[in-house]
Amino acid sequence: MPHRGLPLHWRILVGLIVGAAAGLLGGSLLPPEADGKANASLLWAARNVAEPLGQIFLRLIFMVVVPLVFCALVLGIAGIGDVRRLGRMGLRTLLLTVGLSATSVAIALLLTNSLRPGARLPEAKRAELRGRYAAEAETPMAQARKSKTTRDALLDIIPRNPLQEMVGALDGSSPGGGMLAVMFFAMVFGVAVTVAPQRTAPLVSVLEGLYDALMVIIGWAMRLAPIGVAGLMFSLTALLGWDILRTLGWYVATVLAGLAIHLLGVYSLATSVFARMSPARFFGRITEAMLTAFATSSSNATLPTSLRVAEKDLGLRREVAGFVLTVGSTANQNGTALYEGVTVLFLAQVFGVDLTIVQQITVALMCVLAGIGTAGVPGGSLPLVVLVLQTVGIPGESVGIILGVDRLLDMCRTTLNVTGDLAVAACVDRAESGGR
Repeated sequence: MPHRGLPLHWRILVGLIVGAAAGLLGGSLLPPEADGKANASLLWAARNVAEPLGQIFLRLIFMVVVPLVFCALVLGIAGIGDVRRLGRMGLRTLLLTVGLSATSVAIALLLTNSLRPGARLPEAKRAELRGRYAAEAETPMAQARKSKTTRDALLDIIPRNPLQEMVGALDGSSPGGGMLAVMFFAMVFGVAVTVAPQRTAPLVSVLEGLYDALMVIIGWAMRLAPIGVAGLMFSLTALLGWDILRTLGWYVATVLAGLAIHLLGVYSLATSVFARMSPARFFGRITEAMLTAFATSSSNATLPTSLRVAEKDLGLRREVAGFVLTVGSTANQNGTALYEGVTVLFLAQVFGVDLTIVQQITVALMCVLAGIGTAGVPGGSLPLVVLVLQTVGIPGESVGIILGVDRLLDMCRTTLNVTGDLAVAACVDRAESGGR
């Protein structure tokens, strides 16, 4: 691996390149079997060597996510000190989140209607992809069928048992609102701490100590990041190869173009206007968080890195970063909303479904709302994509067509999600400081 003297984000980048190159080389030297399945030796190496290396890194991160979210949110609210100020900060965060999400979906609809990637896939490839990934589509389909009504989803944000929600927050086994319920409990707890600051001062000290200990664990995990990232990338490229990427090239290009426009255009404008920060300075200082998001495909796993980058590199106050970033890791999913918009229109084009303007507006609204409830873990958006598809009359099983390239796009949209969280945090911090 690279020399220790290199900055962490460069070591992560080298890990990405080495892992991807090794995976592609392995796929070239060990071609698929006669039945079309991946080479047995390559499959063994990916599943038993490369993937475990990546999973060790991921699990060290996931191990501290829930307690870190709780501590960061409680301390962020407690550090504000004024409940009225908390309401103002929350309103600013909400307005920026909704505005950026709506913009991302508008970009998605405009690009997909202009490029029409779904209309470019030949019928033979459509049948091949449906057959190859039909089984993998069963999991998101099953999750979608278990989806709750809007009424129940809103009620579940208020947890009956916060501890039970914490246990199942990351793997989807929680009985209620999952991570949103955990965050709601943390926010209520933080407001209660703020109302009685003198009596709760010892508790705040304990939470600060726990927060610092968790950050130390994150530091240990990040030392393994280059190796873990290399393992994840090898597994991805060795088993996926270029066939699916070429077949769905137009779809991938449309998603990536939309993500790039939003990343470089919308976020640059937002940080320039609202945060009074040059885009070059902003992007230059959050490189580590962006690369971690790309490698892990998880906003939750990247949250510890984002918190550290926000405080140390961007110079944001802990209470603002803790509040905005923990809320944003679940609620501010601009990249996911954009991806869902492109995917729904793409699959509609593949199946020859001509969506009306009203239906496309419905898709846009659902994507904005779905982005708020998307789990910040790899593949967390697939059940919501199925829901949106079924709403506009497209077979939910068609999500199997894009599963082959979903991991790559998941990495890219997670990068946009995390960048958006940091952009909103920078904007809110500037506003809260009175423009100083």
